Amino acid sequence: MDHTMRNIKVEALHQTPLEQQEIELVERKCAGHPDSIADGIAEAVSRALCKAYLEECGAILHHNTDQGEIVAGESLPRYGGGKIIKPIYVLLDGRATKNFDGIRIPSDAIAVEAAHKYIRSIIPALNLDRDVIIDCRLGVGSTDLRDVFTPCQTRIPRANDTSFGVGHAPFSETETIVRELSAYIDDFLRPKYPAIGQDIKIMGLRDGSEITLTIACAMVDRYCSDLPEYLRYKEVMEEDLAKVAGKYTGRKVRVQVNTADDVNTGSVFLTVTGTSAEMGDDGSVGRGNRCNGLITPNRPMSMEATSGKNPINHIGKIYNLLATQIATDCVQKVDDIEEIYVRLLSQIGAPIDHPLVASIQILPKGDTNITRIRPDIEAIVNEGLANVTCVTERVIRGELKTF
Repeated sequence: MDHTMRNIKVEALHQTPLEQQEIELVERKCAGHPDSIADGIAEAVSRALCKAYLEECGAILHHNTDQGEIVAGESLPRYGGGKIIKPIYVLLDGRATKNFDGIRIPSDAIAVEAAHKYIRSIIPALNLDRDVIIDCRLGVGSTDLRDVFTPCQTRIPRANDTSFGVGHAPFSETETIVRELSAYIDDFLRPKYPAIGQDIKIMGLRDGSEITLTIACAMVDRYCSDLPEYLRYKEVMEEDLAKVAGKYTGRKVRVQVNTADDVNTGSVFLTVTGTSAEMGDDGSVGRGNRCNGLITPNRPMSMEATSGKNPINHIGKIYNLLATQIATDCVQKVDDIEEIYVRLLSQIGAPIDHPLVASIQILPKGDTNITRIRPDIEAIVNEGLANVTCVTERVIRGELKTF
């Protein structure tokens, strides 16, 4: 197939730029949210299987681990330190190749180990020997030559499904703020104040020229001696996060933390481990952030779960990651793009570097003529598709985030 004959369609959009629209909503579920825990485990298991397959067989074999579930346990939090009374239940399901060319691969054991390592890395307050049950129910995947991927191979895998991936760029101020606040909490705020748990949801509302950030944050009880100290940590978060947000916008910013707290009755978001999965909140793969780390109802989105899908030929993973990268590259390399939306549609059985269509929608800046920038955009899209297998290799190395 002629690699220069890809079906790339570049068209101009005629709509109000997002920053000029009255209402914008942006959400992020941070690493300790039950949905994000499910996503993270699914992706950790997939990456561990990829590495094991490469070591044992010299190629990545067929697998999909994107069906995991988190079932909440029960806890009794209290100031100074509470306890877990019913473990969190983690279900690992999906498919994995367990036998290939006479080689037996301990896929279930690999999956359980990967899940333990991941949970330990994001929720250190959990006692994995007592507070978590990991149940591995991976089915058997079948592998033939179409499912095998070796690094630097020249043969292009064929799409496993007729599906699509989407991406956009650049991020709006509100989108940028939500992502940056999440990173700031992880990198700077929590190390200084360990009472701040890992289960955080950030909801951004831009209403005209005002941004309201509603933050739900699980506090870790062992680091809070009493209610006044709990309230002090809330104040610290509100003050610090408002300052950080102010670096990315000239709009008025208001930050509110744990708005459901009832101080009079003492009902507050206090946890033993820093995640609501310990009591009442379940989680599922694919129910949280898209692969750009956000939930953005003002933008086109795919409902595919990116985490846990195999990085060889599963369009739900590859095209979402690739569309996001192409959109970012276009904005960085081509002037006069206000907004860009990339939609890649596969056709089952076709090479993944030749989508049925690569739809590129551009909102140009000012009076920019789309015909002037179309060739540059087409070249970037063409290059991204020609190098699509690089997505697989970057996923295995952990260079691309999926949630």
